[in-house]
Amino acid sequence: MPHRPRADHRLMPDLSFETAARAEGARHVAGVDEAGRGPLAGPVTAAAVILPQGIEAPAALNDSKALSPRRRAALAEWITAHCDWSVAHASVAEIDALNILRASHLAMCRALEGLSQPPCIALIDGNLLPRDLACPGRAIVKGDARSLSIAAASILAKQARDQIMVDLAQQHPGYGWDRNAGYPSKAHKQALLDLGVTPHHRRSFAPIHNILCKEGFVSD
Repeated sequence: MPHRPRADHRLMPDLSFETAARAEGARHVAGVDEAGRGPLAGPVTAAAVILPQGIEAPAALNDSKALSPRRRAALAEWITAHCDWSVAHASVAEIDALNILRASHLAMCRALEGLSQPPCIALIDGNLLPRDLACPGRAIVKGDARSLSIAAASILAKQARDQIMVDLAQQHPGYGWDRNAGYPSKAHKQALLDLGVTPHHRRSFAPIHNILCKEGFVSD
């Protein structure tokens, strides 16, 4: 009987998009991804990574969401040692002023600006390109699971943002940010009711806005 792939088989990201871009003349191809669009607290963080040519990436390099914390940390060390990389953020104030999508795109543009080699093209995770992208770009849906350079960017973005939330958790104990990274876990939502809203909470997000409305700090 012919071999059938297992139903739980998962594709790994590869260099197809990077190779295609280089075939069209691009020397430096940057993968870009963000972390932190969904949390109620903390900045949104983006990373840009240009993988080196001639050096094989680790076989385990994958979307950060598919990795254990230990594996993600080890891969982050390899990426920062071998790649041109940059990490940047958009603040809570910028998220509230712009909306989370535009703030994510702002962080992405900042990350690209931080690369030592100006990219010829940016491979952006998602279905929209940032308005202010300074180089040609290609939006790739689920890019972190399809492109190795985007997967590498996803790892650095998550590592950097998680560390920020660990540090903030020490300044604001009780919300569990070292465990939930600011996402709306049950414990985080209960802490909001018990301890209140901090300066690091996103006031434009409905759960925070609603709490402040009830407390009379903002009006509808």
